[in-house]
Amino acid sequence: MDQPDDRPDFRIRLTRRQWLRWGTVAGIAGIASKGCSRRIEEAPAEVEPYLRFPGKVAMRVISDRAPCLETPWRYYREDLTPNEAFFVRWHLQAIPTAVDLRTWRLRVGGHVNKPLELSLDDLKKMKATSIVAVNQCSGNSRSYFEPRVPGGQWGHGAMGNARWTGVPLCDLLKRADLKAKAKQVTFDGLDEGPLPSVPDFIKALDVPHALQPEVLVAYEMNGKPLPMLNGFPVRLVVPGYFATYWVKALTTINVLDLDHPFDGFWMQKAYLLPDKANESPHALSKNVAPIGRMVVRSFLVRPEADERLPLGKPVALDGIAFDGGEGIKQVQFSADGGSSWSDAKLGDDLGKFSFRRWRAEWTPPQRGSYALQVRAVNGAGQTQPTEPIWNRGGYAQNVVETVRVHVV
Repeated sequence: MDQPDDRPDFRIRLTRRQWLRWGTVAGIAGIASKGCSRRIEEAPAEVEPYLRFPGKVAMRVISDRAPCLETPWRYYREDLTPNEAFFVRWHLQAIPTAVDLRTWRLRVGGHVNKPLELSLDDLKKMKATSIVAVNQCSGNSRSYFEPRVPGGQWGHGAMGNARWTGVPLCDLLKRADLKAKAKQVTFDGLDEGPLPSVPDFIKALDVPHALQPEVLVAYEMNGKPLPMLNGFPVRLVVPGYFATYWVKALTTINVLDLDHPFDGFWMQKAYLLPDKANESPHALSKNVAPIGRMVVRSFLVRPEADERLPLGKPVALDGIAFDGGEGIKQVQFSADGGSSWSDAKLGDDLGKFSFRRWRAEWTPPQRGSYALQVRAVNGAGQTQPTEPIWNRGGYAQNVVETVRVHVV
């Protein structure tokens, strides 16, 4: 799919026929013949289909309507996740497949003195800001929850790290001139449900959070226009917070006052975490609250699971760590299933909301299977639990992960 350009008459379109064709391919991917090989492109032999959507490499398909696509693991060997491999997560089936920049506008209204209606060119004329930040689905790693929970059965690839460029949301809100008693700001995109009864996907931030300078209305990702599947022409970027707040194809920003707090489905009924650190299917917490800031996570990127390694030769360990904005201060690895730990070397600091690369070297002392683990500590001293924390939504997984390798 061609990338958008800056011409005012630019139109990017995905036809209904294309979506139907991809849906059909997804449905038969498990028995795909050589005739589909160009679309699958040497995908790993997994149960789930790996397919190419417009502008994307072959990715694991969690769902094709609405598209939910998982980043292949090898792309986390780069500090910035390439646009063409960046994970995709939509909630509503009718996602935008055509955006005409001649008519598209971003509207800022509600409890403001000066409502705004801005074209993409208008936004690009404002002072731009860039920030490197991790975008991670709340349900990343849900498929590893035990007992299993409903929802998209993501592996670890529902995350990505990018350099986002756009206009600070606070600049837009200041230009719109918030009225006294402004309490919340809501965000709505171009996606729609298949029926009027399906709740529109609208998220909300309290005004103090919305005014933080790192929150952006972004129109670029890694120096290029946003891909259509990642929210073209603009999306909300909320560094440190789970992706549920990062509304794609943003078109409406609405300010609410103290007397009219937001009570939408996607804030009050969905994406909720229990007030207890842990709950069980037999003892659900009675009190829940909207999910918010991300927790500390770390991963081993290479070697990969079940890789065969030579005896007595140094093995380069490489991985990533991140959190909700305190910044990663330490990473440790273990080659004996957590009995002992050694410090890893941290890579370049791209900012407190970014992936932090870590590296180490390990020489296997003998043949056999090894349980490699990694854990991170952030600037607030928070680290990862050694036992998984279960919740009914399958959200915010951050247990210390184990990768088993074999030395021969």
